[in-house]
Amino acid sequence: MGLFRRDGPVVFERHAYGRRRSRSVPPWLLWLLAGIVVGAGGLFYAQEEYLPPRLTAAESQQLQARVGQLDAQRQRLQGALEKATAEAKAAQDGSERLAAELADARQSVERLRADLALFDEVLPPDPRGGAVGVRAAKFANDGGRLAYHVLLTRERKGGKPFAGVMELAVAGDRAGRNETIDLGPVEVSLAGYQHLRGSLPLPAGFAARQVTIRVLDRTGGAMQGMRVINVR
Repeated sequence: MGLFRRDGPVVFERHAYGRRRSRSVPPWLLWLLAGIVVGAGGLFYAQEEYLPPRLTAAESQQLQARVGQLDAQRQRLQGALEKATAEAKAAQDGSERLAAELADARQSVERLRADLALFDEVLPPDPRGGAVGVRAAKFANDGGRLAYHVLLTRERKGGKPFAGVMELAVAGDRAGRNETIDLGPVEVSLAGYQHLRGSLPLPAGFAARQVTIRVLDRTGGAMQGMRVINVR
């Protein structure tokens, strides 16, 4: 009967396999966490002690705005430089073109001087031998005007250029009557030679036949050269 007695406490003995295992943190995880903490601390220390101070949001916006302004200014300066370069090249091209044109003009002048020297030798001299020679002349009736082309040369070389006038005494007929009229004066200024071209009005119904050319030092002054030429 003693088997079923409940007077004393019932004690249950825990089996070794039924015990709960205590959980422990692995050492490698502790080392990893310690390394992260030390690295973060070192980075913070380096930023604070050695690196430039970090910008605030407002300072960053100001810096970006300043960078934009500098970039715009750089673009303007680049455009100005390109424009100045193009203008300089155009000026250089223009200078080279002008230099070439000047060289051509000089060659033309030299050829003209040679032609004039030959022309002066070939033309017959003024038979009157005045200070100003009337080397050649051509006249024509041109619709109520007298067209003229006169070549004058200075026989006395050197000194100041000659300045005077050319007067034309024109002989012709009008309504069956012979008449002589005076035309001019035409200003003359020559150092070596001068071509005088133009036309002068004639009286109505007047047809020129012959022209007397008179070169004077001034209107009504001393005669420097004279020649008579028929009108063609």
